[in-house]
Amino acid sequence: MRHAVVLAGGQGTRLWPWSRAGRPKQLLPLLQDTSLLDLALQRAAALAGDQVWLAASAELVTAAGGTVSRVAPQRTVVEPSGRDTLAALCLAMRAVSEVDPEAVVAVLTADHVIRPQEQLVSAVELGFALAEADPRTLVTYGVVPDHAATGYGWLELADPVQGGRRVASFREKPALEDAEQMLASGPDRFLWNSGMFTWRAADLLAAAEAFAPAHAATASASPGDLDEAAWAALPKLSVDRGVMEPAAEAGSGFTVAAVPLLASWTDVGSWTAFGDAAGRDGDGNALVGEVVVLDAHDCVVASDDPAHLVTLLGVEGLVVVHTAQATLVCRAEDAQRVKELQALVAQSHPGHA
Repeated sequence: MRHAVVLAGGQGTRLWPWSRAGRPKQLLPLLQDTSLLDLALQRAAALAGDQVWLAASAELVTAAGGTVSRVAPQRTVVEPSGRDTLAALCLAMRAVSEVDPEAVVAVLTADHVIRPQEQLVSAVELGFALAEADPRTLVTYGVVPDHAATGYGWLELADPVQGGRRVASFREKPALEDAEQMLASGPDRFLWNSGMFTWRAADLLAAAEAFAPAHAATASASPGDLDEAAWAALPKLSVDRGVMEPAAEAGSGFTVAAVPLLASWTDVGSWTAFGDAAGRDGDGNALVGEVVVLDAHDCVVASDDPAHLVTLLGVEGLVVVHTAQATLVCRAEDAQRVKELQALVAQSHPGHA
């Protein structure tokens, strides 16, 4: 049977101060009064009907009041603590396989905006077919790049595989010169790594046993029997680094295939990306909340405080974010560094982090 798992474990520190401890970004009504998590669950339902699972941090489940609408409590897999995506997905695949040993699973994230949804459904239908037809096939989805992104991972493509392309290598967050060369090579050679996957639950667990045995062993316990001390001792490891990269190597016993995603895709992982997802006006500004600007260009301005007006005059390339608890001002080019600032705030003013 086909299932879909929504992965919602990130802390969202680059979207501080809107995203804070106890107020994770996935639950915030960031886009037209809709949360990123609700958008992801809608996509999951379009792919798998009522076979939708959520793999989430304990903080997110607590912030949601103990349950998340659209997801049955027995289909919510809670990570005791954040150990990156490989541990979370091993835990989720174990839970799914105990319900359905033959499960084929699409993995979506709660950080993305994908339009139109029909293009995603079309791509994942092909991914399901690939995983169902050929055991030990791990499918990832590649986005056609439109600029030389250094904050994304890239997929290097090789020969065709039943409607997809075999992945020759993963290039994680390349230097600008390398990204420019990959962009110039065209989408027939390189795609952005979307961070979404499809595989048989049993195949992901087998790959983890082969390439990251400690993660596989720790997550192999039945729900309720997890050794939390062993979990906490796991090194943080992404599924790309821990499983997909070694599985893509010749002779691994697995096939890693990429399916192109021909849709508008935005990873809402920074304030500039949020501005792109929210939409910009003719001056390149993304304005959300009580905001007035004059002679401002290429700015992201957001306020969630209806009693407070934010105004900008004669500036460009800024990010300005206001909440009742904290205000952020930075150059747009430094938006990825908000994570560093949030860590500093956590040390000096933990109540505002």
